[in-house]
Amino acid sequence: MKLDLDIRKTLRSGQRRFQLNVSFRSTASRIVVFGPSGAGKSMLLKAIAGLIKPDEGHIQLGNDMLFDARAGISLAPQQRRLAYLFQEYALFPHLSVRQNIAFGLVGGWRNPSASIRSETVEYWIDAFRLSHVAHQHPAELSGGQKQRTALARALVASPRAILLDEPFAALDPELRREMRTELDELQRRLGVPMILITHDPEDARVFGEETIRMQEGSILPSPSIVQPIGLAG
Repeated sequence: MKLDLDIRKTLRSGQRRFQLNVSFRSTASRIVVFGPSGAGKSMLLKAIAGLIKPDEGHIQLGNDMLFDARAGISLAPQQRRLAYLFQEYALFPHLSVRQNIAFGLVGGWRNPSASIRSETVEYWIDAFRLSHVAHQHPAELSGGQKQRTALARALVASPRAILLDEPFAALDPELRREMRTELDELQRRLGVPMILITHDPEDARVFGEETIRMQEGSILPSPSIVQPIGLAG
């Protein structure tokens, strides 16, 4: 994955002002953006996904220019073919596991039928060991099952990269270790490039083929050893 990014974005709330000023290039297939709460990690991820629009700069992925302020280019999120996994998973509570996963293949906002059967959907249900809960709704799932459902929904449309926003933050330590191992194995097996943001140094150690350290909206020089920085607020 070739990512060329140079963006600036200023947010104001009353007397408060936050400025994102990030520039880097990478060819890594596993990029970790590491930093404390309030560093601007989520804002950066949303800019890549097209959920917020930078004030200046450009974002290029591979040969495609996703955003270029000077050229007036700003592709819509669906045009970028990037899967975004929210920290809260954002599963639809009224849909079953199978329907939630199938939603990734449905255009617009039409809910998939409860009886939907798709070879692609069934593949991901099996890949994430969700067959026994495919008929259940999110409220009936464990934290790990919810995350696997969200990952399956993100991958079912064959995105060119997956963006993960603190994917393990809501899990207890034991499940966090288990899901970290599962994601590591899955990403290596499928070869889907990913950008993961985290405040956890263990995430950076496991997934950081290249680690970008952020603080107060800017990139810091990366030390040879990632040190703990405390829990996100």
